[in-house]
Amino acid sequence: MAVNHPRVLVVGATGELGTLAVDELLGRGAEVALCGRDADRLARLAERTGCPARRIDAYQLDDCATAAPWAATALGGLDGVLVTVGVAGFGPAATVPDAVAEHLMTVNALCPMAVLRGAASTVGDGGFLAAVTGAIVDTPLTGTADYAAAKSALSCWLGVVGRELRRRRVAVVDARLPHMATGFATRAVTGSPPSLARAADPGGEVSVLLDQLLGHLRDAPAAVRTLPLP
Repeated sequence: MAVNHPRVLVVGATGELGTLAVDELLGRGAEVALCGRDADRLARLAERTGCPARRIDAYQLDDCATAAPWAATALGGLDGVLVTVGVAGFGPAATVPDAVAEHLMTVNALCPMAVLRGAASTVGDGGFLAAVTGAIVDTPLTGTADYAAAKSALSCWLGVVGRELRRRRVAVVDARLPHMATGFATRAVTGSPPSLARAADPGGEVSVLLDQLLGHLRDAPAAVRTLPLP
């Protein structure tokens, strides 16, 4: 296990949470590989950080599944994967178009599942697989049926995979981060967000998450972790 210089893949690296995670990981001495959808942002981030980068699209699930093996080749091994991809959608279930519901499920559940499925046999023993689900899993609000269902599907999947990988001491982390001041909810693909809790500081939340992920690499406990709400 590369404790001093952990090798980590960040998927969703061009989003706000992903970029925060990349910068902090690099600041902590990690070697990082980048995956993201926005080609221009990805190129700029790769140029600024010097990290290997690969564009992936949530609808190309086969490509998503090969992201971790690619990162392991680029970094000479892989100790952890963090998936921060996601998209919001709001409105009464009866008014959400089927195409939008499919989009929410693909981006929020099927894409992260494909990435982490491909990573399950790629990360070393004692490593980690992590995905951001969010507090929506615990407190699904009215007007979030399809969005909450997609995140809950991912959460359920992570829980089962965690049990499957326990013998290898791979921590499977369901990161139920709170609503944060990223503007994420205002970029919803449909509808307007319901009344939300006071927005948390994204930098602080990412830092706490990385404390736990990198701490696992040091200690490698045989545990499946669900991050507690603040």
